[in-house]
Amino acid sequence: MNVVVIGAGAAGMISAIVSAKEGNNVTILEKTSDAGNKLKITGKGRCNLTFDGDFEYFSKNITVNNKFMYSPFNTFSNKDTVNFFNDLGVKTKLERGNRFFLESDNADEAVSSLKRELRKYKVKIEYNSAVKKIVVYENKVKAVMLENRKEISCDKCIIATGGKSYPKTGSTGDGYTLAKDVGHKIIDIKPGLVPIKSDDDICKLLQGLTLKNVEIKVVDTNKVIYTDFGEMLFAHFGLTGPIILSSSSKINRVKDLETKIKDKKIYISIDLKPALSIEVLDKRLQRDFEKYTNKEFKNCLSDLFPQKLIPYMIKESKIDENKKVHQITRDERLNLCNLIKNLKVSIDDLMGVEVGIVTCGGVSTKEINPKTMESKLISGLYFAGEVIDIDGYTGGFNLQIAFSTGYVAGKNSNCED
Repeated sequence: MNVVVIGAGAAGMISAIVSAKEGNNVTILEKTSDAGNKLKITGKGRCNLTFDGDFEYFSKNITVNNKFMYSPFNTFSNKDTVNFFNDLGVKTKLERGNRFFLESDNADEAVSSLKRELRKYKVKIEYNSAVKKIVVYENKVKAVMLENRKEISCDKCIIATGGKSYPKTGSTGDGYTLAKDVGHKIIDIKPGLVPIKSDDDICKLLQGLTLKNVEIKVVDTNKVIYTDFGEMLFAHFGLTGPIILSSSSKINRVKDLETKIKDKKIYISIDLKPALSIEVLDKRLQRDFEKYTNKEFKNCLSDLFPQKLIPYMIKESKIDENKKVHQITRDERLNLCNLIKNLKVSIDDLMGVEVGIVTCGGVSTKEINPKTMESKLISGLYFAGEVIDIDGYTGGFNLQIAFSTGYVAGKNSNCED
């Protein structure tokens, strides 16, 4: 069986390896001059390979179409991913947040191991080979045509081109065009896991400040639509950091988002002390105020906040910074409590898809068989990875989507129609 895989990313390489193990003659067509370009930069170059948890946990961290992943995940799970790389000699380690990283902290090791496996199973890789179209006859894949008009005959074709994020790695949305040209529906492409733009003064004043162990809520028209706990960062343009990036993949799907942004109906609420209820926090403030009873208000907050945050909290509390602590009223103290539990930051926009860690949208899952990853429209055509309309939050979930779907596509590319 002659199989062509379009794209040498995480999904493409694993599908090619698995397909070749099944005895197929496999060729990967990669538009850039190297393989695994995006894999090399995942996890800030450390490669957050996958996560530790069951399907329920996985499902909660997939933004849309999570049920679609049930079969692929049960065929090739996160445990299978860890074992797969361990068998290739790549050691892994489990870190906080249930995240598996490479023990070496070097994503190049994962790419090199996959390349070795491709060579082992005699997978041919043609670099600088951009695909122009899938040649279909009577609803069956017959060949792949390159941009130079060269045709490569094949019995099966796996589209694993990635999305549109990080275009320098080769992810420029080609797969969407290829799929659309043979009749597939493409769900609108949007940026996923991107920083949030905000013109609020707090972002410029606090740029560079990292907040750890805080909780954020995305509030849409007085309704909380997303909650997360962890680390975030203020920047001159707005907000970033793991929990902010994950929230963006929820925000980008809000109906009438532009109108709600314009009307200030959607915003981020930061809880600086999520482990404390208002009542417990108030008691904590009372203890601090008693400790610093004869000091000025501006000099009693160092136990509560990072130094850089103190001037802003004083300003927003509307308490005179020179007021003696013992003179602060109960209402002023409770107002400060509420501010600590609900620090609001406006959302003015999301960064563009070109800086997104993943792309939201893609080939409709309704037109793909999740048990095989084969197209329901074109016989012999398969999909794997980010080109499909599935994406997850930060934490190794997107790579697991790539590995699971890639494995299933490769495994089933050996099947006779």
